[in-house]
Amino acid sequence: MVTAEPSNRPSGPRAPVQLKSASWASEYPFASNWLDVGSSGNPLWMHYLDEGPRDAPVVVMLHGNPTWSFYWRKLVVALRGQFRCIVPDHLGCGLSDRPQGWTYRLADHVDNVQKLLGHLEVKRFSMVVHDWGGAIGMGVATERPADVQKLVITNTAAFRSQDIPLSIASCRIPVFGKWAVLGFNGFAVAATIRAVEKKLSPAARAGLLAPYGNAHDRLATLRFVEDIPMKASHPSWERLKQVEEKLPVLAEKPMLLLWGDADFCFTPKFRATWQRHFPKADVHAWTDVGHYVMEDAPERVLPLVEKFLTS
Repeated sequence: MVTAEPSNRPSGPRAPVQLKSASWASEYPFASNWLDVGSSGNPLWMHYLDEGPRDAPVVVMLHGNPTWSFYWRKLVVALRGQFRCIVPDHLGCGLSDRPQGWTYRLADHVDNVQKLLGHLEVKRFSMVVHDWGGAIGMGVATERPADVQKLVITNTAAFRSQDIPLSIASCRIPVFGKWAVLGFNGFAVAATIRAVEKKLSPAARAGLLAPYGNAHDRLATLRFVEDIPMKASHPSWERLKQVEEKLPVLAEKPMLLLWGDADFCFTPKFRATWQRHFPKADVHAWTDVGHYVMEDAPERVLPLVEKFLTS
C-alpha cells in the first residue's frame, strides 16, 4: 500500500541535501513532497515536485542519470503558471531515499512513477523525458496510452541498442566501475563537462552534483549504468523489449523531439530511430547542443515546449 507522509518531510532517512544553505537554492524555488513507494512495512521515500494549479493540465517530467528534478527547474518555472508540473526524483536520486539493497531495475522505476500518478489521482497527462526518463516514461505511457496527451522527447532512448560510449561501458566493469563512480563520483562529475557544449554556471554545476556527495549517495548512478541491457540475458532486457514493441500504441500522439546533436551518448542516430518510430513528430535538432539540452539551450527549449503543450 502506498502512503504519503502528512508533513513535508519524510519520517525515514534524512534527505541527503540541505536546500536552505545550498549555493544553488535560489534556482530550485519549489516545495518538496515525498511518497512512500516501499512495501511490506519498509518505507522508501520518493521525493517529487508538484507545482502549479491542481486543476490544470498535468505535465510529468522524468529525469535521467545522473541528474534529478533540478534538471527540469527552468521548465517547471516556465510552465507552472498554466500547468500542473509533477517531477519525481527516481529512488537513489535527488532528494529521494538511497536504499542500498533495492533493485534499481527499469521495471521498478516504472512502477514507482505509476504509484505516484495513482496516489495523485492523475488521469490524463503529457510527459517530458530525458535520458533514462525516456525508457521509464515510455514504460508508463505504453501501459496507459489512452491517458497520454502529448510527448516531449529529449536525448533519450526507449528501445534496445548496441551503441554505448566506451566511457559509459567502462563504468560497468565490476571493480573499476565501483571505484570510478562510487569512490570518485566520476560519472556525475564527468557529465558536468561532457554533457554540455556551454560551460555550466557554478550554481548549475553545484546543483546537479549536490545529491551525490559520497559513495552511499551515488549508488543509483552506478546501478543505472549497470541496468543498461546490452544482451538478452540481462534482467532488464525483456522489460525494455516490451516497451519498444509497444511504442506503436503511441503513434498518433502529438510528439515534440528536441535533440542536442552534439550528445556523445544519445547521438543523432538515436534521434533518427525515434523519427522512424514516430514519423509525424515535430523535430528540432541543434549541432551546438549536447546531452544536457535544458542546460545548453533553455532559451530554445522553453518556448517550443510551451507552444507545443498549449497549442
